[in-house]
Amino acid sequence: MQNDSNKNTLMFLVCAFAILIGYQFLVLGPQQKQREAELRAKRAAEAQVAAQPGMTLGADGTPQPLKLSRDEAKAQSPRIAVDTPALSGSIALKGARIDDLWLKRFTQTADKNSPPVELFRPEGAEHAWFADFGWAGIAGMSGLPTPQTVWTAAPGQVLRPTTPVVLTYDNGQGLVFTRTISVDADAMFTVADTVRNQGGAAVALAPYASVQRQGIPTEGPHGLGKTQIVYEGGIGVLGGIDGVKDGKYLLQNQAKYPKWKKDKPLQDNLESKGGWIGMTDKYWLAALVPQQSEMIKGRFQVKPVSGVDVYESAFTGSPRSLAAGATITNTTRLFAGAKTVPLLTRYEYGGKPVVWWQFWNRPTAAIPSFDKAVDWGMFEVITRPIFNVLEIFYKLVGNFGVAIMLLTVTLKLILFPLADKSYESMAKMKKIAPEVEKLKAKFKDDPAKQQQEMMGLYAKEKINPMMGCVPMLIQIPIFYSLYKVLTVTIEMRHAPFFGWITDLSARDPSTFMNLFGLIHWDPATAPMIGAFLSGPLHIGVWPLLYGFTMWLTTAMNPPAGDPLQQKIFQLFPIVFTFTLSQFAVGLVIYWCWSNVLTIIQQYIIMHRYKVENPIDKLIARFSGKSVGAT
Repeated sequence: MQNDSNKNTLMFLVCAFAILIGYQFLVLGPQQKQREAELRAKRAAEAQVAAQPGMTLGADGTPQPLKLSRDEAKAQSPRIAVDTPALSGSIALKGARIDDLWLKRFTQTADKNSPPVELFRPEGAEHAWFADFGWAGIAGMSGLPTPQTVWTAAPGQVLRPTTPVVLTYDNGQGLVFTRTISVDADAMFTVADTVRNQGGAAVALAPYASVQRQGIPTEGPHGLGKTQIVYEGGIGVLGGIDGVKDGKYLLQNQAKYPKWKKDKPLQDNLESKGGWIGMTDKYWLAALVPQQSEMIKGRFQVKPVSGVDVYESAFTGSPRSLAAGATITNTTRLFAGAKTVPLLTRYEYGGKPVVWWQFWNRPTAAIPSFDKAVDWGMFEVITRPIFNVLEIFYKLVGNFGVAIMLLTVTLKLILFPLADKSYESMAKMKKIAPEVEKLKAKFKDDPAKQQQEMMGLYAKEKINPMMGCVPMLIQIPIFYSLYKVLTVTIEMRHAPFFGWITDLSARDPSTFMNLFGLIHWDPATAPMIGAFLSGPLHIGVWPLLYGFTMWLTTAMNPPAGDPLQQKIFQLFPIVFTFTLSQFAVGLVIYWCWSNVLTIIQQYIIMHRYKVENPIDKLIARFSGKSVGAT
């Protein structure tokens, strides 16, 4: 039985090693080769472009019709400036689109002098992203505004929180369109579309709104598809129809952008009463919010246009009849900004203050489940509380790194009773390790008797061998959830700690390859092997500290029963040091600090039971004194 257990353990560890090492050679290696192949293809395409005036390179590296620069695309239309505490940019009078936005409160890098993050980009430029609004008519109806329609605006207008702008268009066939656009101080636009029928016959119209992306960037602040843990793509909360799906709104994650492009899915006629629909990046969101009493049909679709994949999240409202001499108005809101949780929550409840732990007597949601635009994942029951506690600590201390450490202490206190029993069991097992070895030697030819005697020894000493695994099993979902929180919440983006750590959501920027910055050399610039040196071999100070603390905790645990297992466990700190070196440094700080607290707790328990431990050995080695079990 013991041999079977050893065999299973060994198989598990070998598989774990195979996955970790295989990742380096089967994923990172092919990626490097792919990058080299792409570079060769790009150079060949550039040569082709050089021979063909009027051509440029597309997103896939193939020659495409020439794209305009951002400024050239802006110049294709007269514009009205947008200037708020959170946003800058402009609205195009051609199409009356909101298509030029910058986020003033967020920079592209951790450098304070870095330019602001770009959100929307006009059509005509590469990777255009914009919001479009309008009216759809019955088949054959003409005279409705199109993306090519140039609207009229009074000169000198600037869109500010205190000054809405008004655009008009007269189709010359009896319909006069007025669009009033207002914006608050954060990220919410309100677009009120009014139609006056000055003709002699009734017409039927249906409002629509659309968020459209033309091609998906892979670099910069909007670089997508870099990690599988983050959802980026079409998103919405639709439903809410009485008698349908119990009247509940359902989160619609249509598809991540790469899958969306590959499969080219089409979801149309997604009926909903209110709700919202849009597109999300890791940190940024463009979401359309219809009137919550409006019956709409949402859709997610992608189609190639002139060699570019055009992604669209949109909705169409219910048709309405406009009699001669009558006027109708439709209002749609557009959220265009960062997915800051308090801001999303405030919009969700219509600006009413809501405390996150107050589950009772909550106000009715003005925008259902708007905070689910943040990808909390399948462990939302853990990720959301972790984020909330981090926010509380951050407000107290003003440093997210310190907040992470305080969160670690909190989790340790919650798990203390269970962990204390576990470490007590492990200390006892280490103390009786010599007796266990004697039993193994005495009954080496009788595995059944050996197992029986060992179980008797455990019962005599009141030891549960399985208790040592319990804290680790519990920490696995916590570890994943914290990783998720650090990855998907913008509150962690560019959050500094101390010293060289300026972004807790990124990996430790230091590396032993240049002696942690003492040598002014970037390993990534090394010929041939730069990607390897700046990738798997990029190991900073915090990952090394983590590796040391993991080695110490491993040394304080009871030894594995099999010599081969012992050697494999001794390699674990090295393997996980390489693995965690690529993770967000905030996560490494959490795990390192957690190990320190574990070491302290284990040390105290081992002294209580007079068990020899590696800390006393280290102290004795440096002090030159001998030390006993006490």
